Amino acid sequence: MVLSEKWGPPLDRAGRLRDIHLKGSGPTPFSRRGDGRAALGPVLREYVVSEAMHALGIPTTRALAALTTGENVVRETMQPGGVIVRVASSHVRVGTFQYFAAQEDIEGVRILADHVIGRLYPELKDAENPYLALLEAVTVRQADLVARWMLVGFIHGVMNTDNMSIAGETIDFGPCAFLDAYDPAKVFSFIDQNGRYAYGNQPDMALWNLGRLAETLLPLLDNDREQAIEKAKSALMRFDAVFNDTYLGGWRRKLGLALEEDGDARLAGRLLTAMHRGEADFTLTFRQLGEVVRTGQTETLVALFNPGSGIEDWIGDWQERLGREERSVEACHADMQATNPRIIPRNHRIEEMIQAAVAGDYAPFHRLVAALSHSFEDATDGLDAPPAPHETVRNTFCGT
Repeated sequence: MVLSEKWGPPLDRAGRLRDIHLKGSGPTPFSRRGDGRAALGPVLREYVVSEAMHALGIPTTRALAALTTGENVVRETMQPGGVIVRVASSHVRVGTFQYFAAQEDIEGVRILADHVIGRLYPELKDAENPYLALLEAVTVRQADLVARWMLVGFIHGVMNTDNMSIAGETIDFGPCAFLDAYDPAKVFSFIDQNGRYAYGNQPDMALWNLGRLAETLLPLLDNDREQAIEKAKSALMRFDAVFNDTYLGGWRRKLGLALEEDGDARLAGRLLTAMHRGEADFTLTFRQLGEVVRTGQTETLVALFNPGSGIEDWIGDWQERLGREERSVEACHADMQATNPRIIPRNHRIEEMIQAAVAGDYAPFHRLVAALSHSFEDATDGLDAPPAPHETVRNTFCGT
């Protein structure tokens, strides 16, 4: 990140314009009677997870810095305050469009849409209907993004419209978490009492949010409202196809499959069923699959599953499917280990790091950040281990 000598716009190393935002610096007109401040723990969580997402190859906002403020903030208890300096392609969200639309400020929506096109989607300027093309482009990016989340077991936690970036980047890491044992209904966010944003609901919630974006753009899509609605529906229809393409393609890579066969989706689904029944750790399961390819030994993999999961039968079918691949064991193993991370920001490690930092010890924070920057590399640091029963984190919280 560089600034000009006259403190001009912040540019990254490729010369692309970036937005810089201070989260937790104090109240704004949109703080909704809150203090607008952040506790140090959630600031460090956002720093660690956003940088880990970048290392995992998932589009995300980045953390430029995490700062202590020297002040306490009141949450469940008095906690030290912090500010995160966040960098993004843009901080415009679906909620930004809703703000103008709610005031029936159509011209404001148009100006915002033109800004987004010029800043993030300049190739759309000459489209026959640039605003329809914008809706399609955002739909494609969001579908691809959420599929990528799912492939690493990420749960955003609060997928409201204000937490969906128009740039297609992961944004706002308040009560986010990663799966330990696989469970499609898993929720960590303390405020999500009804499971609205559960792991398995994330594609539906993303599409719901995109529907709200489409509503704000209707006056720009066509002067005839019914025609505008039909055009918006057509754009939103792209979500499922893009999501499924990214998701199934990702599953093939996670399972070591370079060729495409009709039964691959069912094979992946059967593994998820076995993982759910057997309460198998999400990240370790896929990392161990690569070791099975390399060594042919299945004992360590099977040990991740509780009895009655059916994993043994699945392994046999998977190995038979692998036998039809037209590449070497070495190439298959290398691809799998470059796809399935060894380490993720496990919830108990984050909580452990936060507790140490609040007490003034930042060594665990730096250690975790360093390890997560090399998510796919083998190491013996122990940070990839799942939580012991007494270490299990059941709830995460938003700190602003």
